[in-house]
Amino acid sequence: MGISNNTSNKQGKFAGLILLSLAVLACDVAEQQPIETEVLDPAITVEAISSGANLAGANGMALGPDGNLYVASVLGSSITVMDPETGEIVKEYGEAQGVIGPDDIAFATDGSWYWTSIMTGEVAGFTQQGDKVIAAQLAPGVNPITFSDDDRLFVAQCFFGTNLYEVDPRGIDPARLISDTLGPGCGLNGMDWGPDGRLYGPRWFHEQVVSFDVNDNSMRVEATGFATPAAVKFDAQGRLHVLDTGTGALYRVEDGSNIEVARLSPGLDNFVIDESGRFFVSSFTDGFVKRINTDGSVTELQPGGMAHAGGITYHQGILVAADLHSIRGYQVDGQEAFTQRNVLGTGVMGGALNIASDGDAYLLVSWVDGDVRVWDQRNQQRLWQKSGLAAPVAAVRFKNLVVVSEHGANRVVGFAEDSIEEVVFATGLPAPTGLVVYDGELYVSDRSLGQILKLTSQGDILQAPEVVADGLTTPEGFVIREGVIVVVEADNGHVTLIRANGERQILATVPKGSQAASDLQPPSQVFNGIAMDDKDNLYVPGESDRVLYRITGAFD
Repeated sequence: MGISNNTSNKQGKFAGLILLSLAVLACDVAEQQPIETEVLDPAITVEAISSGANLAGANGMALGPDGNLYVASVLGSSITVMDPETGEIVKEYGEAQGVIGPDDIAFATDGSWYWTSIMTGEVAGFTQQGDKVIAAQLAPGVNPITFSDDDRLFVAQCFFGTNLYEVDPRGIDPARLISDTLGPGCGLNGMDWGPDGRLYGPRWFHEQVVSFDVNDNSMRVEATGFATPAAVKFDAQGRLHVLDTGTGALYRVEDGSNIEVARLSPGLDNFVIDESGRFFVSSFTDGFVKRINTDGSVTELQPGGMAHAGGITYHQGILVAADLHSIRGYQVDGQEAFTQRNVLGTGVMGGALNIASDGDAYLLVSWVDGDVRVWDQRNQQRLWQKSGLAAPVAAVRFKNLVVVSEHGANRVVGFAEDSIEEVVFATGLPAPTGLVVYDGELYVSDRSLGQILKLTSQGDILQAPEVVADGLTTPEGFVIREGVIVVVEADNGHVTLIRANGERQILATVPKGSQAASDLQPPSQVFNGIAMDDKDNLYVPGESDRVLYRITGAFD
């Protein structure tokens, strides 16, 4: 599975994930353990007050010939190999091995294995000898992947395309198009090869499962009545099972009926079935991996929680973090207050990689969805939405406008909710990122320039931005208190305090942020945010380790 996008070419380019999800940390097993923060001033206290998932979202899965479970993570840009009995992580493949933004995994009978990169469109694999081979370079959106019993390889697009292909695993012959009529929005998602010799797959937005004769390219409907079908698999008895991410349920299709086998939570991604009939299920929303045993009990192999730690805001006494497919509320001591999940492409709330307080509501931003929304959490309503944006990264309320840093258009622009009015505050910025309103002024960080800028606009006349901080390393989220700026420098993990006289102090060093998979995503990709409560404590969600940090004493 992956992430959704919008229609225009320019907007689609920058929304072209997946959601996702993304070239980041290639780390070995030791590096997956909690990373200690570096505190450089004894007066400053940094503590981890809440921890989330170990995986940055759990996507496609496969059982390998070695008996281990292989789990893809788009935004983690990794494939994690774990013991299916204990959940122990035994190996990880990442950027160093050439794995970027993997969405799904499939094994051939000779032990070679392949994955799809939804972010870049690459279909790649490892031979028996461990050499990487590129089977095809398609458009972004390649998502499910499966082998037939005679080792023919099939992939489909979802969220950034709608095509179904047969691919040469050797990478010699060009991909063969089977269907380009499965849209809109998605072709097929998690697929499997049926015992009848047909290719099966769910249609995410069509509430049905279909199959293909891949020789004559004909399709037929096999099952209906699902909310949002995400993946299909056949068990050892040849029975079709369907994972419904909309309801969080797993079904067995029998005699035209959908029989519930288990129910977990919405936001599920994929699953596999072992020979004994146990199910292994992943969650793109929560990042967990769970095993459903033959007696119906559930074993957690990898924990869930905050999986894509992004922007954060302090709202009416609660910290609320944007987590791509959810927003998560925390008490200031780290205790969970609430979780609001969103099912990709079908949920009412929509996705969120950044968040800001907006009166009684929230401003939610997602470059994946290409939009900004005013979300009423109490009443579960969208109060306003501006869609069709080119890679929006952050939004704030300023002078009755919703102001957005729109990376794909290299500008900062404000929108009126009750009209088509637009007010441009800055143009020509290479990477407009975080936004802050302080003392009646609007500020933006530019990740590429390494600057924080104050912006003004008078009617149609743009004023030159005023540089208030320079020489920063990839600044993203920041806060301002009495003229003092605290900013997260993503690529080195520094949380840096900048005084009005220019004096600087590194308050702490937290795990570094990720890198974008390509120029199809904004360079911040997963926003590295920071928030401040009413007692001047600072909170930073660690994107790479999915830990919520509290920093105290910064202003003492």
